[in-house]
Amino acid sequence: MSTPRIVILYYSRGGKTQQLADAIASGVEKTGAEALLRTVPTDTDAACSRDLAIVEDDLNQCDALIIGSPTRFGHMASGLQRFFEQHSSAWLKGVLVDKPGAVFTSSSSMHGGQETTLLSMAVPLLHHGMLLVGLPYTEPGLQQTDAGGSPYGASHVEHAAGARITAIEKQLASALGERVARAAARLK
Repeated sequence: MSTPRIVILYYSRGGKTQQLADAIASGVEKTGAEALLRTVPTDTDAACSRDLAIVEDDLNQCDALIIGSPTRFGHMASGLQRFFEQHSSAWLKGVLVDKPGAVFTSSSSMHGGQETTLLSMAVPLLHHGMLLVGLPYTEPGLQQTDAGGSPYGASHVEHAAGARITAIEKQLASALGERVARAAARLK
């Protein structure tokens, strides 16, 4: 059996969502799976490296998809939303059907809309027929966090935690990556 490929697709303007993506990737790699970090280019974001930009083939060849975005008024950033709107061919072909999917976010404040963002990011995954993976309350970090972390997905709260993700936020993000990778390996 080949190694599961887990695409971690994110948009990050200030770097916090990218820090979560990196922690998720480390969790994926702990299982022996391959983590592919990808981002969405936007018209105003010249910082998107060509080798990190998502292409449709990444979706066709992945065994799981984890998406992340900063919270924008309780919703994902427009660049990530645009990506889903422009790649309906993957939806029409069913390339993500029955594959694990998960979500993660970051916000500047504790009540910045993280949970609605996580839930709204899950909607396109459900439309693609994906199997959602979250964080169960058996994860100790969910009981210990005073910043980010949710059963809906990994998260970071800048106001509570500062500029870098906390150790607990990092542990929860890594745990999410591990859970998705293990689910992908079982389904593969």
